[in-house]
This record gives sequence, structure tokens and C-alpha cells, in this order.
Amino acid sequence: MVARRRVAVVGVALSDCGRADDATPYALHAQAARRALADAGLDRSLIDGFASAGLGTLAPVEVAEYLGLRPTWVDSTSVGGSTWEVMAAHAADAVAAGHARAVLLVYGSTARADVRAGRRTGTLSFGARGPMQFEVPYGHTLIAKYAMAARRHMIEYGTTIEQLAEVAVQARANAALNPDAMFRTPITVDEVLSGPMIADPFTKLHCCVRSDGGAAVLLVAEEYVRDCRTSPVWVLGSGESVSHAAMSEWPDFTVSPAAVSGRLAFERAGVRPAEIEVAEIYDAFTYMTLVTLEDLGFCGKGEGGAFVAKGRLRVEGGELPVNTDGGGLSAQHPGMRGLFLLVEAVRQLRGECGERQVRRNDGSPPRLAVASGTGGWFCSSGTVVLGAG
Repeated sequence: MVARRRVAVVGVALSDCGRADDATPYALHAQAARRALADAGLDRSLIDGFASAGLGTLAPVEVAEYLGLRPTWVDSTSVGGSTWEVMAAHAADAVAAGHARAVLLVYGSTARADVRAGRRTGTLSFGARGPMQFEVPYGHTLIAKYAMAARRHMIEYGTTIEQLAEVAVQARANAALNPDAMFRTPITVDEVLSGPMIADPFTKLHCCVRSDGGAAVLLVAEEYVRDCRTSPVWVLGSGESVSHAAMSEWPDFTVSPAAVSGRLAFERAGVRPAEIEVAEIYDAFTYMTLVTLEDLGFCGKGEGGAFVAKGRLRVEGGELPVNTDGGGLSAQHPGMRGLFLLVEAVRQLRGECGERQVRRNDGSPPRLAVASGTGGWFCSSGTVVLGAG
């Protein structure tokens, strides 16, 4: 039996994000990939593993061809926003087992530009086949499903709309420290509540922005770390879980699959939630942040509202800085945003985040971070625990 190798993230990057009217999704993939390789200081010839989803008919074959790669290990798992945490787990397992030496994860999307140019509509349809045939006739949209879940939490636990709004307010406060965030102007709870209604109880600022952008993450076996220009960030543990496709099959709207993926990731990493110093959590809607914090064990079930209301999510003065770049609510959200969570977590652990850098009491960067992605309408979850080198 081959001894399992340690696995590190050595390269991370974003493509141009926010507004990229003249770029194609393929170009954003390539830009992010080149930047991640430059970040690591490695040549692309080392890459023998590749993971991509969301573009082309035969992803990742088409994207690998565009990038000039001929991988011998591939992954095209597609489970919505949690895709990239799940792929990172698969890639780490492959590298640890000796099936690959370096795996590149890459994503790019022109979701915003496509709508503006009329290449797609603002409403993304998941079709009406399979389990969806029983819900589509009733007009359930993606946003409505999240809104229903949020309302259930409010009824069950007394969570208030003001507490949910605090998630958006604190995400924007973090984005104000990020020069690359799409929206940086501070907002108030009253401004969140007074915005146009999208799906009750969500007003506009409870929902993520629509942007263009791409991201890339490079994972390598431990023996290649010494060749890199960056400090390694180690993959300590991961977990994945799926819950439901039809809302009627979701046992409890107040519990997400992060309750399973998080527990597995922390157990495998050998750390407790209380030891985590920075959390990057998928936030297509404010409720996602709140319920994921509960399910990862940062507070008890039903206590998320009180937890977020005290400013704990802020980079400046927060007990648990969350979505330090501003998240999908303010920084960027080009579709399946899970890869952006990994990029930001790695940058925080390497101490590269400038004004938005999280620091310990002695001024040093954090040592432990978690990235937790959610897919569909809480259908899937992937959680990755990372540690500084």
C-alpha cells in the first residue's frame, strides 16, 4: 500500500471579476488558471489532474483542451455552488493516493454579461423533468425555495428579518475593505429592509449580486511544495453531503447538508469549530450564511439570528470573520461561487489580504480556516478545513 501524501494548495487566483463585457467564459478560465500557476511559481507541465464544471458539453474535456492540458485524472462533478469544495476533496484524495501530482480546479462565467447581451435570461431554469415535474407547475423558483426555508426558520426559532439583514450589512462592511469587490458602499439594516421585494421575506439586498468572473486553485503533493514561491496551505479535512432535489423530500427546512459535510470535515481534520479563525461560507442569500453557521457548529440550532446580530461576521472586530472579501452578497457572484471561497480562505491564511486581513491578537494571520459551499436549494454541501503551512 502506498503511503498517503499530504496535500497543499499552492496557487490561487481570480480572473478579472465584476463586469467583463468583452470576455468569454473560456478566456476567464484561462486568465484565472495562468494567474494561479504564476502565484505558485510552477510550470503547467506539472499538472496531470484537472477539474472543471459548468462550461461546455463535455466539461472538463473542452476546458482542458482550451488550456492546452492533457490530464490523466479528471473530475466534472457538478452539484451547484458546492461543486468546488467537493472537487477539492476529490482532488486532495487523488493526490494523497498518488493518482495525480498536481490538480488544477478552474471556473469562469459571464453570467452578468450574458444577461446584458441577451444571450440568456435572468431566470435560470433547472428544467421540468424528474423530481422537478412535481414542483414546476406551482411556480417554485430558486429564490422562492430559499425564501420558504428562511420563513420556516423564522417561524420555528423566532429569527427576525432584521437579523437576516445583518448578514448583508456585515458582508458589505467586509466588502468595503476589498478594493476588488463589486459593491463597497456601506448599507444599513433599514436599507436592506426597504429594498424591492424579490421573494418574501427576501428583498433585493438579501440576494447575491450577479457578476462575471473566474477563479482557479492549484493543489499539489507535498514533495512539490519546496518548488513553490508561496507558503503552502494544507488540506486538513473535507466532507460532502447531498440532501434532496424536491422540496417535499427535505425533512427539515432549517437544517442544511452542511450539518453532515461540516461534521465530517472537522472530524477528519481533527479540529473543532471553535478553533476556526475565519470562515468562507456560500451566501447566495442571507439565510444561507445564517443556517450554515448553525450547521457547522459555530452556534446552536436556532441561535443563528442572535449570533449574527452581534457583529461577529465582520473583519474589523468580529469574533468569527465570515466572507471576508464581501461574499456573494457584495464582492462577486458569477454562478457556482464555491471556488472563490477557497481562494479567499487561502489568501487569508497566507496573510495576503491587505486592509481586509484577519489577524490574531499578536498580529499574525489566522492558522485555521473553513470553506463551506452550498449547491442547488440546499441540495448539496462541501466543506473543506484548511491550515496554514
